[in-house]
Amino acid sequence: MSENQKTVVLIEDDRDISATIQSVLTAAGYRVFSANNGQDGRRLIQTQKPNLVLTDMMMPRMGGFPVLEFLAELPDAPPVIMMTANEGSRHKAYAEMLGVVDYLRKPFAMEVMLESVARAIAGKEPS
Repeated sequence: MSENQKTVVLIEDDRDISATIQSVLTAAGYRVFSANNGQDGRRLIQTQKPNLVLTDMMMPRMGGFPVLEFLAELPDAPPVIMMTANEGSRHKAYAEMLGVVDYLRKPFAMEVMLESVARAIAGKEPS
């Protein structure tokens, strides 16, 4: 691993989606740690200190919102991108209130996700 390789924690319960995203991010040069629920994702965030968290909204055991609430309490929280198939604008508004830097509606193109990840890590707002 290179010194400036960026680390992403991916929290996604759908194993196929998770494997695809992990493969795309790894090919783009990111170091990826994945969890299939929010509880395991929180542990990874605490141990890996990622540059970015990419999380699904709806998952068993602990969804994306409790992860966001946990991150909101951290003084040095990484940026978060939320992924969801949910169309609800209230969900998006709550996610943004909790500090999500981008909100990707599934299905999305991998290029769109990669651009969002790069922007979030660079600290730029979504276009």
